[in-house]
Amino acid sequence: MTKATPDWDPRSEDVLRDQRAGYDKMRERCPVAYSEFMQWSLFRHEDITRVVHDHDTFSNAVSQHLSVPNGMDPPEHTAYRRIIEPYFAPERIDAFEPICREIVADLVRSALARGETELMGDIALPFAVRVQCAFLGWPPALHEPLVRWAQKSYAATLAQDRHAMSDIAREFEGFIDDMLEIRFQAGAKPDDDVTAALMHEKVWRRPLSSVEIASILRNWTVGEVGTISAAVGILVHYVVQRAEMQKQLRAQPSLLPAAIDEILRIHGPLAANRRITTRPVEIGGRKIDAGERISLIWISANRDRWVFEQPDSFRLDRDPAKNLLYGAGIHACPGAPLARMELRVVMEELLKHITWIELLPGRSPTNAVYPASGFATIPLRIQQSAVTDRDAER
Repeated sequence: MTKATPDWDPRSEDVLRDQRAGYDKMRERCPVAYSEFMQWSLFRHEDITRVVHDHDTFSNAVSQHLSVPNGMDPPEHTAYRRIIEPYFAPERIDAFEPICREIVADLVRSALARGETELMGDIALPFAVRVQCAFLGWPPALHEPLVRWAQKSYAATLAQDRHAMSDIAREFEGFIDDMLEIRFQAGAKPDDDVTAALMHEKVWRRPLSSVEIASILRNWTVGEVGTISAAVGILVHYVVQRAEMQKQLRAQPSLLPAAIDEILRIHGPLAANRRITTRPVEIGGRKIDAGERISLIWISANRDRWVFEQPDSFRLDRDPAKNLLYGAGIHACPGAPLARMELRVVMEELLKHITWIELLPGRSPTNAVYPASGFATIPLRIQQSAVTDRDAER
C-alpha cells in the first residue's frame, strides 16, 4: 500500500484558529484530502452522503474498543440499534422535558445572580452533564467526576494518545460497574431508570453484558456531553450578536426548532466521525485502499454551497432533509429527538428569563479546537426579565 502525500495539516495554526474557514477552504481546494493526522478527510456533502449510505464499503468498526452500536455494522448494528431506539421514543422525551427544564432554570438563576457568566463553564457543560445524569438515572455526586472525565477524554483524543484513551475508557467502565452493582444488589426493575432498564435488555437471546452496557452508556455520554455543550455555546453566541433574532424568537417560540437546526448547520457542534474502507474505492478522483481511515467532516458538508445556497445565511426555508446535523443512513443519531428537546428547552428558558445578553466588553470568546467544535469560552453579561412567567402566576 503506497502512502499518500499529505494535502493539508488539520492541526495547523490556520485550521485550529477557525475550523469552519479551514474546512471551507479544503472543500473548494481539495475535497478529498490526505493528512498524517486523520488519513483521508471528506469535505463535500455529496461524498459524505455517499459514504453514510454505503456501510458495506465504509465500515463503522473503527475503534479498538467495543462500541455499541456506533462502531458496528449490520447485522450486529441492527440488533443493538433495535434495543436502543425505544429509549428515545416521544413519550420518554415528553416525560423527561420538565426535569430538563428545571435543570436549565436552576443554572440560569445562578448565572443571573452573578450578572456575568462564562457560558461554557457555568451553563453549557454543567447542563450537558446534569441532564445526561438525570436521563440515565445517575446520582448528582457523579456530576464533577464526569466533567473531569470528559475533559480528559477530549485531551487524549486531541493528542491521539491511545494509551490514555484506553485508560479513560476503563475509568468510565468503572463508573458503570459501580452503578450496575448497586442496582443489581437492590434488585432494580426496568422502570426504575434507563441504566436499570438496560440491565434487563437482551440481544441474541441473552442479557446484555456489563461491558456492552458500559459501551452503550459511554457512547451516549460522550456524544451528549460534548455535542450538547458545544451546541449550547454555538446557539447562544449566534443569537447574542443578533438582537432582532432574539426578539423574534421570544415572540415566536414556535420557530425555535427550525432555527436551532439552521444555526447548527451554519456552525456544527460535531466536527467529524470516522469510517474505515473495507475494499479499494475511488472518491472524488482519489483512489483509497482497503483498510484506510476516513473522516467525514460534518461541519464542511453542511456548509457546501452546492447544496446550501449562501451557506452562511440563516434561512428557515431550506430542505431539512439535507441537513446532516444528526447524520444520515443507518447510523443517524438515535438520540436526535432527545437532543432537539434539550436544546429547545435551553433556548426557551434563556430567552424567557433573560431580556438582555451581550458579550462581555473587553473579553472575546475563544474557539474550541479539534476534536471539539464551537467555543472554549464565551464571557457574557446578562440581565433578568422584569417579570418572569413564574412571577406572573403568583
